[in-house]
Amino acid sequence: MTKQSGKKARHHISNPTARMVHSVKAKHDAERSWAERIADTVTEAFGSIMFLEINLLWFVIWMMINLGLIPWIQPFDPFPFGLLTMIVSLEAIFLSIFVLLSQNRSARIDALREEVDLQVDIITEQELTKILHLMVMLLKKQGINVEHDKELQEMLKKLNTTKIEKILEDQIL
Repeated sequence: MTKQSGKKARHHISNPTARMVHSVKAKHDAERSWAERIADTVTEAFGSIMFLEINLLWFVIWMMINLGLIPWIQPFDPFPFGLLTMIVSLEAIFLSIFVLLSQNRSARIDALREEVDLQVDIITEQELTKILHLMVMLLKKQGINVEHDKELQEMLKKLNTTKIEKILEDQIL
């Protein structure tokens, strides 16, 4: 194994969480429909400072022409700039749709990540409770009584996720 391939292998193994989170997004990016790909591309391009600057320049030039401030160009959309208003309205409609498409896709990915996170948390809680039970067994074999420890006794109980969910729902609603 070369030195470089060894580094890659260690990086690959050393950070499984980052690899998993990235893979969720990468998987969904690869499965995007053509409309979602276009929406993501448009949202990324039009959500930039360059797009803002281009729009600003466009509006300033449009208004200068149509206010007659550039003498060699004939105004074609006199104040209050009805044509410009229509173009800007159409631009806003389409940009809003593209942004909403991208946000909806991102929300679906975020919801999946949250569900994965919740499931991992529940499994982790079960595993930790099992470890506590094993430790109590070992302590009892050594003749150490832990039954007077109320906090430990509470931790040894099975987690009631339904009860927690209900409490949170009541707080939210």
